[in-house]
Amino acid sequence: MTSSTPPMNPGDEAPAGTPGTGEDICPACSGSGKQADGKPCPNCGGSGTITEGIGGG
Repeated sequence: MTSSTPPMNPGDEAPAGTPGTGEDICPACSGSGKQADGKPCPNCGGSGTITEGIGGG
């Protein structure tokens, strides 16, 4: 049996679609998806966004 959980990047607090989370700009690359040397950002995996918990409740 395989897991349907999407892969997470180091900057993600939870898998995408988890209740109570939202997408935000990656703070490590400011949403560019790249490091200064042009390589993909290791924090967001090159997407420019991370999944993080949102306040509330």
